[in-house]
Amino acid sequence: MWWQTLKLGVKSLLLHKLRSLLTMLGVILGVGSVIAMLAIGEGSKREALERIRRLGASNVIIRSVKPNQENSDEDSSDEQSSSRVIEYGLRYKDLVRLKATIPTIERAVPITLVRKRAQAMHRAIPNARILGTTPDFLDVKNLKVGRGRFLSDADMTRGSNVTVLAAGAANKLFNFEDPLGKSVRLGTMVFQVVGVLSPQGSGNAMAGGIGSQDLNRDIYVPLTAARSRFGELKIIVTAGSVNFERNQLSEITLTVADQNLVSQTAAMARKIIMAHHSRSNDFEVQVPLELLQQAEEEKIIWNLVLGSIAGISLLVGGIGIMNIMLATVTERTREIGIRRALGATRSHITQQFLVETVVLTTTGGLLGVCFGLFCGPLFRGLRSLATLINPDMLPAEIYTLEPRIAPWSVALSVGISLGVGIIFGVYPARRAADMDPIEALRHE
Repeated sequence: MWWQTLKLGVKSLLLHKLRSLLTMLGVILGVGSVIAMLAIGEGSKREALERIRRLGASNVIIRSVKPNQENSDEDSSDEQSSSRVIEYGLRYKDLVRLKATIPTIERAVPITLVRKRAQAMHRAIPNARILGTTPDFLDVKNLKVGRGRFLSDADMTRGSNVTVLAAGAANKLFNFEDPLGKSVRLGTMVFQVVGVLSPQGSGNAMAGGIGSQDLNRDIYVPLTAARSRFGELKIIVTAGSVNFERNQLSEITLTVADQNLVSQTAAMARKIIMAHHSRSNDFEVQVPLELLQQAEEEKIIWNLVLGSIAGISLLVGGIGIMNIMLATVTERTREIGIRRALGATRSHITQQFLVETVVLTTTGGLLGVCFGLFCGPLFRGLRSLATLINPDMLPAEIYTLEPRIAPWSVALSVGISLGVGIIFGVYPARRAADMDPIEALRHE
């Protein structure tokens, strides 16, 4: 009986192909939008989580922050206005105190950021990011050397004028030439290239710890060389004025031996630094492990929100199906009366119209899955088209975003479409089954 009912339902739907297709269109778009939105949300969240993971779950990152002069202490404001030198951020003494006071620290990597013009022959990077750091930076930031070597302890001891280029900086300064052994002018000083890092993916954009710029453009020199060659005083030239800033260290990254002690280590580090700083707003402490846990919770909420928004289209599609099935029941009233007169029961009539509704929604759900699975190539195609029209049209995050289709979203979408068919098909089916056979036969 079910097989016969299914064949009859499919035959009835094929008698009105265009109407059946338009009825399924709401379900197709609903299922496709659910899969596509969840895929884009999953891709963006995975990228954010990957960035946080690359910061290191066992790391505590302390960064210098330039305080707002309006919120600074009056005494320090008066002193700095007279000297015109703004001092803020982390100091070398902070690094020594942290290493000597906190026993849970396994490694402490200081970083100082300098902005200078980098030039090799006729190629140049006008405002290059030059990071003065130690050999442990490579392991702490999960970077890899592509050619040559990274900074060594001997380079630190001697304060050697050697540099390691990120892949993007090497390509910008030397194009297709081999940069190893060649000289690079950083500001007014000349450094020898001893290594080139492997290209870093989009997930490493935050791994450098300073700002959110691409690590592929960074240039690394020994911390001792940066301190002696470039100094700590920075000249800030603005319209009509010249200001001076002194910032010894831009960042200190602490690696904790036991991951369970990361939060406690971060709290101790914050107290130690605050005890020796006149202001508490010239540094910030970031714990990637806490950010990772928070991002995992936000990911679940974000998926629920996106799924709910896309599910509204499925609801609209279900209402459309109910409307069409009610109209179908009305126009097939005489057919229902004839079937009842020939011995069909109310359950048979209910099954007939319910099967037709389920066939509509299931077919639309499967077509919607195909549409949703195509969202990745469609997204990349539209992104490429926008890039050809105007490279700056889209935000930088869009160029690194890749939709990730979760298998559970496909199963959920098909299940919801099937549920929509059953829920919105019951009422028209019951209305058809409750018709009086005699009145149905009289219907013109």
